[in-house]
Amino acid sequence: MKKRILKSVITAGCLLALTCGPVLARSSKAAKPSPDVAIAMLKAGNARFITGKSTYPHSDFARLAQAGTEDQGDHAYATVITCSDSRVPVELLFDAGIMDIFVIRVAGNVLDVDEAGSVEYGLAHVNTPVFVILGHTQCGAVTAVTNEVLGHGHPLERNIPPLVDNIVPAVKKAIADHPDVHGADIIPFAIEENIYQGMEDLFMESPVSRDLVKSGKAKVIGAIYDVSNGTIRWIPEAKTTEILAKVEANPARAMDAMAK
Repeated sequence: MKKRILKSVITAGCLLALTCGPVLARSSKAAKPSPDVAIAMLKAGNARFITGKSTYPHSDFARLAQAGTEDQGDHAYATVITCSDSRVPVELLFDAGIMDIFVIRVAGNVLDVDEAGSVEYGLAHVNTPVFVILGHTQCGAVTAVTNEVLGHGHPLERNIPPLVDNIVPAVKKAIADHPDVHGADIIPFAIEENIYQGMEDLFMESPVSRDLVKSGKAKVIGAIYDVSNGTIRWIPEAKTTEILAKVEANPARAMDAMAK
């Protein structure tokens, strides 16, 4: 099969425009977009999605044939971790297709050992230039942990508490930072704080992720998807810088990038 050729000129303005279509295909061994361009591609895809202009790229049999013969590392432009919630269809909401996004899904989009390892694979082996921690409104995992912290929890199956225990510090910080917010009203704040917690957990346990960000080869960014209307609110990148600096000053951070 004759490989499609990536369009040679793509401007950032085009990528951000609502009317701009997606890059049609990337030839094998093609250079990846820069982190900023990759983020612009994700934003443009979501803009198409919420305005009913999705183009459903890379979803045909030709792309399947590529997937069977080519390396995803030559194509994927983003790693995304999000919740397992069925209301968050990653490729659809970014108007992306096969081999475009390296997706990690787990309840509460937590970043524990398994997830951090998956991120490392996405950044260091699939060579995606951006990693997105994508939280979402009405998150059941964050809601359950919030209720537990507030004393309104209910019995959970044995494997769920250790799955979502990473969310506990986020909920407690949200409560501490917003003493005037009570009950279920704290949940949206906890959902956002959980993204920051995940970012900190990743940087604490993944030296290679820190190094890729510090070198400018990759960016880590947070975002919140609204399940009711499809829009994404992007967290300012300054927050990533702040969290990375906090971790770099923490002597307990992991230092050995490679497994022994």
